[in-house]
Amino acid sequence: MAIVKTMTREVKFLLMLKARKLPIPVQEHRFHEVRKFRLDWAWPEHKLGLEVDGGVWTGGAHGRGTGIVRDQEKTNLAATEGWRILRVMPSTLATDATIDTIERALMWRTERIDG
Repeated sequence: MAIVKTMTREVKFLLMLKARKLPIPVQEHRFHEVRKFRLDWAWPEHKLGLEVDGGVWTGGAHGRGTGIVRDQEKTNLAATEGWRILRVMPSTLATDATIDTIERALMWRTERIDG
């Protein structure tokens, strides 16, 4: 009997970051002291967050009115705290395009601080 091992998107995403020698993010990072909002992935030292918006086309939380309003509130609150938020779909989490975007965002923050 053959055993098929599958790699989750999240594991592949982390391996791709590691291969590029990019910082590994914190998962489910609570960015506000009072509100219980959490960022799916975060680089707190860079104030960069990554949100994975699942269920947009299937009627999931991110595609319904209440979810959209909650996501807007969370993103706006993060912005007022100095965070930059990137958004991706689950299918694009572990892609070169997403990793490229994260790399540019991390470099931008470093260049702005150092430069």
